[in-house]
Amino acid sequence: MPTVFIVFGLRFMFFANDHEPVHVHVVKENAKAKFSLLPEVKLIYNHGLKASDLKKARTIITDNATIIIERWNDFFNSK
Repeated sequence: MPTVFIVFGLRFMFFANDHEPVHVHVVKENAKAKFSLLPEVKLIYNHGLKASDLKKARTIITDNATIIIERWNDFFNSK
């Protein structure tokens, strides 16, 4: 489970067996959410993250989309 980064206690990560389209999982304690990145940042599901954490996560993903996509490509293209 490659971690892209951890910010404000939110872990942004992929699962090793993830699949297209490009997306990122956000985990905090026992709560989790999934966001797609392309063509825009979009919440796919939320299982327990607070609204304030979802807002932070969306902002962080939007501001760092290029980095997340690069990390996705680096990880999944090297397999």
